Amino acid sequence: MAVKVLILEDNPAAREFLGRVVRESFSDTITIVEAGDLESARRAVRIAGGAQGYHGVDPFKLILVDLELPDGSGLELLDELRQYPATKIVTTLYSDDEHLFPALQAGADGYLLKEDRFELLVEELQKIVRGEPPLSPAIARRLLGHFRTNTRTGMNRRINDEGNGAALRTGGGSSTFTSALAFAAPSPVEIEPPLDLPALTPREVEVLTFLSKGFTIKEIAALMSIKWFTVNDHIKSIYRKLNVSSRAEAAVLASKQGLV
Repeated sequence: MAVKVLILEDNPAAREFLGRVVRESFSDTITIVEAGDLESARRAVRIAGGAQGYHGVDPFKLILVDLELPDGSGLELLDELRQYPATKIVTTLYSDDEHLFPALQAGADGYLLKEDRFELLVEELQKIVRGEPPLSPAIARRLLGHFRTNTRTGMNRRINDEGNGAALRTGGGSSTFTSALAFAAPSPVEIEPPLDLPALTPREVEVLTFLSKGFTIKEIAALMSIKWFTVNDHIKSIYRKLNVSSRAEAAVLASKQGLV
């Protein structure tokens, strides 16, 4: 069965360009549905099972979303499709924080810049198969810079707090020692398992086992003799059931529950 891809892009030339990128990126047989505005995209999604992507109706497996559209913002569609079982990637010209972070918060799994070279976009899109987030290099650098800045700000705040604690010492010295110890050796953050953990299917347990051992999506697909998009579906279901957002968190919870 062909893999269905939805491209939401109002510029015809850009739609054609992205279609070529998609076909070049994957070896699977691809069926591309194009939409030039939000309403057309919503209609295509309804035909393919609605916002929940119900099984048995051949839902989309990959959705490329432009942000600036004639009848609204691509963020609206991303928000509506939070539960849709597809990889959702923003394809845009905007690389600023005002567009990047709202897109990621709205549920985008990746963020690519249309101005990048054809070969680079193909390479970034292929990262999905390797289990990596598809991010244009400029976007990856911006995210790294953002978290580095936040880390430095947090460290400075901790240093200031430590200094304030020393200044408030009342003479005994024990409070200062306790404060310094707290900063030198912070307590590890434990991941608490959910109270009502939904049961994983045998297939999901198998995928989770491979994930915990460090295999990529492509390697898991080969080991299980299934498509990588199917592996991706299993992973999304696992994350949803375990209420986690990374393979590390999933592996910890699975170990605690005795699933792997």
